[in-house]
Amino acid sequence: MARAGISSRRGAEAMIAEGRVVVNGERLTSPAYSVVAEDVILVDGKALPAAEPTRLWRYYKPRGLIVSNKDEQNRQTIFDQLPADLPRLISVGRLDLDTEGLLLLTNDGELARYLELPSTGWIRKYRVRVRGIVDSVRLDSLAHGISIDGIHYGEIKARLDKQMPSNAWLTIAIKEGKNREIRHVMEHLGYTVSRLIRLSYGPFQLGKMAEATVDEVKPAILKEQLGSQADAFTIKLSSDPKQAGKPDNSSRRLSMPASRTTKTPSQGKNEHHRRRKKRR
Repeated sequence: MARAGISSRRGAEAMIAEGRVVVNGERLTSPAYSVVAEDVILVDGKALPAAEPTRLWRYYKPRGLIVSNKDEQNRQTIFDQLPADLPRLISVGRLDLDTEGLLLLTNDGELARYLELPSTGWIRKYRVRVRGIVDSVRLDSLAHGISIDGIHYGEIKARLDKQMPSNAWLTIAIKEGKNREIRHVMEHLGYTVSRLIRLSYGPFQLGKMAEATVDEVKPAILKEQLGSQADAFTIKLSSDPKQAGKPDNSSRRLSMPASRTTKTPSQGKNEHHRRRKKRR
């Protein structure tokens, strides 16, 4: 069901528990059931569609949207805003209501589950604005991990990019992505997060995407980034060699930008002297 793009793996388990799945006329009550290609599988009375080729999209999630198919408070979700011509999609992890930036979407529930696992080693990077004067030493201490209210957060790489009178901009990189991890850790340090933007998820980056836009990752790029795990998914490569090899922004690995440096007067003078000498 996950491979057919109907739901995530957990969603499929819930649908089975609700009695919505029938195999060869037998209504399932547990996901512990093996099927073969010849089995007739119905979901909500409709035949289970054949597994579609695995695809992945980058989406610039705006603030104010819920990452969920349904919301109990009837708030707008990302799926309400996506183009109508897209297939049924599943998010790779979540971003909370007030967080914006890169969200990966896929039609393959198994791929979503795989990419969410911390064992993939993929780094999630964020641009973070916090209120107050930031202590760089306290940020450095997060590299060893931190426990808050009985929850342990693993290695966090945090760097102060710009300090202003009342707030500061940081770059933060995490591996696990636990629920509201960055907000909880910053609040523990005494800093309230006023803006949170995800810049990248593993090798895929937000780049110059406009807010609320969606862009499909080329199959060749997806296959390359999955490496040895690519064979576990049905990735259909383009028959056009020009398209298959065409560069794609999503394949560029995002590195943490270097801190700005200010030239000393002597450095500026020496550089000016070198330019004059070169003109002569």
